[in-house]
Amino acid sequence: MTLTLKQQSLFKGGLFILALLPFVRLVVAAFTDHLGANPLEFITRNTGDWTLYLLCITLAVTPLRRLLNAPFFIKSRRMLGLYTFFYASLHFLTFLWFDHFFDLTEMLKDVLKRPFILVGFTAFILLIPLALTSTNKMIKRIGAKRWQQLHKLIYAIASLGVLHYFWMKAGKHDLNQPMIFAGVVALLFGLRIYWALQKRQQAALAS
Repeated sequence: MTLTLKQQSLFKGGLFILALLPFVRLVVAAFTDHLGANPLEFITRNTGDWTLYLLCITLAVTPLRRLLNAPFFIKSRRMLGLYTFFYASLHFLTFLWFDHFFDLTEMLKDVLKRPFILVGFTAFILLIPLALTSTNKMIKRIGAKRWQQLHKLIYAIASLGVLHYFWMKAGKHDLNQPMIFAGVVALLFGLRIYWALQKRQQAALAS
């Protein structure tokens, strides 16, 4: 699959707008008083869900590039990763602001007291260095090899994110959506493992 440079720009621009729409919807709902009976739960659930959606989409870029033979997909991966961090930041800010009114001491106590929050908080902390090193300038500064090693944290982040969601929903006896996320992440990880083993096997045969 090949696209012209103009088509690639339109594709990336379309993805940018689509990824922004959930935030716009949230803002409009807030200003029109359509956040439901429990606004805090609505915002928390919405930002958390979209963090996981975009995390899975970001992880899907490489498999889709390979399966569809569409190298231009890679150009959107960094943007999607930053959107993942954006919604994760909104999710965390909701927790810090509405749950704890910016009281860091109380927030940390809550993090340590509730394991599912600790897991989610750890995933968010791990996302920060990935977001900070997302520019070309930072790639050059730390070196491409180190950058690639650092950004492998995305696998730990995805695992922790799914665990956070699974653990939270387990208390409400609602595991359907967490199981779907777990299945998607497992599939995306499985494809990477398969291709890595295939590459290793080919290298062994060639040597």
